[in-house]
Amino acid sequence: MILQRYLAQRFLRALGIVAAVFVAILLPIDLAEQLRRIGPDQGLGPVLELALLNMPRKLYEMIPLFVLLATLLMFLGLARSSELVVIRASGRSALRAVASPVLVAAAFGILAIGVLNPIVAATQQQYDLKTAQYRGAEERTVSITSEGLWLRQGSATDQTVIHAGAANSDGTLLFDASFFQFDPEGTITGRINAREARLMDGQWALIDARRWPLVGTTNPEAAAQGFDTYSLPSTLTREQIRDSFGKPETISIYALPGFIGQLNQAGFSALNHRVWLQMELSAPLMLMAMVLIAAGLSMRHTRSGKTGIMVLAAILLGFSLFFVRSFAQVLGENGQLPIAIVAWTPPVAAILLAVGLLLHMEDG
Repeated sequence: MILQRYLAQRFLRALGIVAAVFVAILLPIDLAEQLRRIGPDQGLGPVLELALLNMPRKLYEMIPLFVLLATLLMFLGLARSSELVVIRASGRSALRAVASPVLVAAAFGILAIGVLNPIVAATQQQYDLKTAQYRGAEERTVSITSEGLWLRQGSATDQTVIHAGAANSDGTLLFDASFFQFDPEGTITGRINAREARLMDGQWALIDARRWPLVGTTNPEAAAQGFDTYSLPSTLTREQIRDSFGKPETISIYALPGFIGQLNQAGFSALNHRVWLQMELSAPLMLMAMVLIAAGLSMRHTRSGKTGIMVLAAILLGFSLFFVRSFAQVLGENGQLPIAIVAWTPPVAAILLAVGLLLHMEDG
């Protein structure tokens, strides 16, 4: 138990060192990137704010790499100090020696899902909002609720809030749509109801529409007009609506199942969000696989030689696993592979292969 606790402490210390080094490297790079994005006229404060808001997401995405490098750092340090020789001479097998770092990696993965994921989601939402504000981007909002789809398009001269009972998969065809028009002061000026509304180039094409003017008349119903077809200018595009649905990484793991249900109820495809949810849940297995891969190629005494080659091989295998998992995620989001296979097969296969490697290199 004392040995396992010692190995766990060494692993956590190595993980902290690796994370600190990457923060020191990434922060100046991100500062330069944010300065390029919003321009030098905004000043240093907004640039630093955006960089700090964006940093949790970058670090969160690199957690598997941190675990891989921390494992290499720990076992190479144990090998250089001959502690690894003492551990093996005491009768500890390779699997028993690596058990503590594997359990710590699994616990860290669970902690990342339960604690870090909501933090990253919140900071990423604020980052997107602040970036749009500093760049002077037009305000657009999409909200999915149990009541249907809510959209907002607008500029400095007018605002339009759109509600639809249902929509197609990309939000370009709305059913039972209502358009509420506002002036820059926030006063409602008109309302339009339509049986269908299709997003065209620069306009909404409304079918079976009825328009009520709410300014300049004392009886909006008497002034209402009906139209078989009606064109309403729009500043939205299909890509803007799709991107505004909420990137999966900007939604907390706790809110994601409910959001998926709301997307399905509104008629949208929630495949990307479902894939992301399963990928997040399988993250602890991914971290365990990284530990086993790094341990299998670094639990050798430095006098055995070829240490550099083994370290390089471990890094390449880790990156290969990360690439295969990312490629499988793309296939899952395109509907070409089942979600369970996409999320769980790569880390499980990597764990089995790494355990086989450890058993193969085990010398008793």
